[in-house]
Amino acid sequence: MTPLAGAAGRAIFAQVPFTRLLGARREFSEGGRARLAIDPRPELGNVIGAMHGGVLATLLDVAMASAAVSLFDFTRTAVTLNMNTSFLEPGRGTLTADGEVVQHDDSVAWCRAAITDAGGRLIAQAQGSFRYLPMPQATANTTETTP
Repeated sequence: MTPLAGAAGRAIFAQVPFTRLLGARREFSEGGRARLAIDPRPELGNVIGAMHGGVLATLLDVAMASAAVSLFDFTRTAVTLNMNTSFLEPGRGTLTADGEVVQHDDSVAWCRAAITDAGGRLIAQAQGSFRYLPMPQATANTTETTP
């Protein structure tokens, strides 16, 4: 795997292979807040016919990280240091994750997020901390070949 580089910071979200695989879409990310949404698909389900917990955890994680990087106008990225997640109800139908920065300094953001269903029911929630890192820069291809 190689880092994603070369895209404008705000546009890089649409290039992340895992969020594309899930079909997650970012509705907004600005001023320390972010919202993502995902529609149900059979391949994202679990044994009880709800959205798999791993999908929910990813939505919470990405919503918080998106909120964190919005504070620096996407000139940095953020990686998860820790995340504490609570699953409260089975997630069915279109789900929305809202994340927000609670506190931050130049190197770490502390965030929280919640997922609700179309009826406004709380499905899952999380809190976490995220380390800011520089955005990857495009580099020349230096792949070596052997005869």
